[in-house]
Amino acid sequence: MTSDWSIPGAQGREIRGTTHVPTGDARGVFVIVHGYLGYKDYGMFPWLATQLCQQGHIVHRVNLSHSGMDHGHGVFDVDAVREDTWSCGVEDLTCLLTAIDRGVLAGQGRGVVLLGHSRGGATSLLAVGRHGRDAACAPVVGVIAMSSPASLQRLPGEAVDILKAGQPVPMQSSRTGQSLAIGPAWLQEQLEDPDGHHLPARVGDIVRPIGLIHGTDDPTVDPADAVTLAQANPSRSQVRLIEGGDHVFNTPNPFPATGAASPQLEGVLEVVTAWGDSWIA
Repeated sequence: MTSDWSIPGAQGREIRGTTHVPTGDARGVFVIVHGYLGYKDYGMFPWLATQLCQQGHIVHRVNLSHSGMDHGHGVFDVDAVREDTWSCGVEDLTCLLTAIDRGVLAGQGRGVVLLGHSRGGATSLLAVGRHGRDAACAPVVGVIAMSSPASLQRLPGEAVDILKAGQPVPMQSSRTGQSLAIGPAWLQEQLEDPDGHHLPARVGDIVRPIGLIHGTDDPTVDPADAVTLAQANPSRSQVRLIEGGDHVFNTPNPFPATGAASPQLEGVLEVVTAWGDSWIA
């Protein structure tokens, strides 16, 4: 069974989600977090949610408040995308975890695994690194980051100069053709709090298990980033490289939840299942 919902998130914008609930008593909870310009209905996410639900887990796949996306495959809210920051995503995750803990969303009393892709993986690590000892993160039993960067600042120098001058950096969505932008606030909060945005340092603060999955042929984020993150917290981290996997593990968008997955995406599910089973048990 699936259902759509929305709850308040960062800066008063809505977090939108789709929840998959299994038949019978649920084993645990997965929260699937998209990357930059990704969204809950993108590519692999519905398929992964369906598979994990069939294994007996509640799964929430979400559109973070500043993703700019409503339910479905529509266009972006350009204002939301421009106002996005790392801390917006962190706040959203604490809102989601609180909603689960209070019974507003399904899964109260069960262990939660954060499963993030690309920027969503970095956001998940950042949230638990910053707030792992807070009540909101108490249900979290582990974090899995797929194809995630080891640094939160990957823009070239000329783009950084534009943001420092208080101007947005223009970009375009290849999916919708819209003109979008990264706003100055994205960089400003990093300049004001560099320690809070140093991802390896925050990963080093995590006291839960950390799983890092990366494709060996990822053209967007170097697979070496997974190793860098693992080295920041070696006693709690595991790395799995997916042979031949690209940034989205060879999965097109859109991709049906009942589709035939690539061998690389099947490999991701195998690893996620093994980690989730050991952490939630």
